[in-house]
Amino acid sequence: MISRRNYLQNLAASALSLSANSVWSQEDKSPISIVIGAGASIDFAARLVAEQLRESLGRPVVVLAKLGAGQRIALGEVKRSLPNGRTLLFSTSGPFSIYPNIYNKLEYDPVTDFTPIAGISAFDVAIATGPMTGAKDLKQLIEWTKSKKTGDVVYGSSPGNGSLSHFVGISFGMAADLSLTHVPYKESGVGTIDLASGRLPIMITGVNSFIEMHKAGKIRILAVSGETRTASIPEVPTLKEAGINLMHTTTTGIFGPAKMPTELVKKLQDAIAPIHANIGAKERLAGQSMTMWQSSPSQLAAYLSEERNKFSTLVKSSGYVKEDA
Repeated sequence: MISRRNYLQNLAASALSLSANSVWSQEDKSPISIVIGAGASIDFAARLVAEQLRESLGRPVVVLAKLGAGQRIALGEVKRSLPNGRTLLFSTSGPFSIYPNIYNKLEYDPVTDFTPIAGISAFDVAIATGPMTGAKDLKQLIEWTKSKKTGDVVYGSSPGNGSLSHFVGISFGMAADLSLTHVPYKESGVGTIDLASGRLPIMITGVNSFIEMHKAGKIRILAVSGETRTASIPEVPTLKEAGINLMHTTTTGIFGPAKMPTELVKKLQDAIAPIHANIGAKERLAGQSMTMWQSSPSQLAAYLSEERNKFSTLVKSSGYVKEDA
């Protein structure tokens, strides 16, 4: 005789299976929601994915912003959703790679609570300065910083504590033997204004946030954090080219809740895949200083595992003190 526990487990499994399969029935045209936890470029890239899914699946696809807590509100929304393909997460790699190393306890497990579906895009952060330092290149900025009293030089980062920008600043300080004090900015625009006005000596954030003022000559981007130069500012060197042996890039990807059926993941992966060959989509991403980054579910999971290990080492070597989420 089947036990009550086994009966309930089988019933739950059947319900999940039916729920997952129903999303692809001919009659079911309910929308797919892509939940995001950040604005600007993340919203832009998520909408490109939404366009591709609409075209591939013939279904309504909407982008829902659940902002706050460094994307953790968005992650919680998707974590609690049914694994039926109707609710997806578009997120940067930070909540899966950096956060597990800097918070004592998270409301989610980066491995067991989500299903990787596809990698989408990649972008770098940049180190910029303004009239306060007058530095024309990274070497001059380092010299200017070392001429000041220990602890007197601050750098701003956006979106602030625990972000890739924050840790690029930590890495830069360690590599160049600089004493830098971090000032978090929730909005990159505020930090960029402070930089241009001479109130802030150094700012680190996504490349695209600096482009307009850099081209206007109000600030100067000194280096980008990625492996190669950014197409929109080809004159700006990478950190490695500028003499600092560092490379940090953030990526974006599509995820579902835990326990999504393999065939559903494959269906979504195949529906998203054409975006990576779409020249128009590539050009639109380039306009946001982003590039295409394609990966399968297993490749995305492996990449995030490598990134968690990398930031584990960095957090320990920097002496970063973990905090409550």
